[in-house]
Amino acid sequence: MSHYPPHAAPYPTGPARPGGRPPGGDRITAPLLVASVLCTGLMAGLFFAYDISVMPGLAELDDTAYAAAMQRFNAAIDGSALFGLVFLATLGLTVAAAIVTFRRKRRAVALPLAVAAACYLLVLVVTVAVSLPLNADLAALGDPASAQDVHAVIDDFKAVWVPVNVFRTLFCVLSLGALCAALLRYGKPETPSALG
Repeated sequence: MSHYPPHAAPYPTGPARPGGRPPGGDRITAPLLVASVLCTGLMAGLFFAYDISVMPGLAELDDTAYAAAMQRFNAAIDGSALFGLVFLATLGLTVAAAIVTFRRKRRAVALPLAVAAACYLLVLVVTVAVSLPLNADLAALGDPASAQDVHAVIDDFKAVWVPVNVFRTLFCVLSLGALCAALLRYGKPETPSALG
């Protein structure tokens, strides 16, 4: 004979989540958000380090030493598979998180993710369209000690590369801020209005 009243559940079921989603049912969004924040933070930190240490330090050198040092920095980064992975994965992870949250009708989370993706996309475009061609021009000098036009190349390089890197830092930080906002919103309970 049952000790429970008629129609009573033998075990407490707990409150149902809005929208009928079971707790722990979303196993992909949180990892995507965390990975996006980490990758974007790494990229922002890299660009920021150039802004506050590498470029000011190089500015103290003569043009020949400046060119030789920058060539080596560029070669090291260009040859790093880890850098290439993080640089590209940052956008892919953020876009994927935005798509997943939008499809789950978490628009309050998807909106800052879309902003973060747009900001980082600008970083990627500027890098490919401006920074990499300048790096290629610098590499084309060959040995700076024997290059004839090293002074003109370095003047042009400094005038564009340095402010463009500040731009990349700024938009990486904006992207990171938007990602943090999305992460905070994701941690809040869903409301019926947020679920559409």
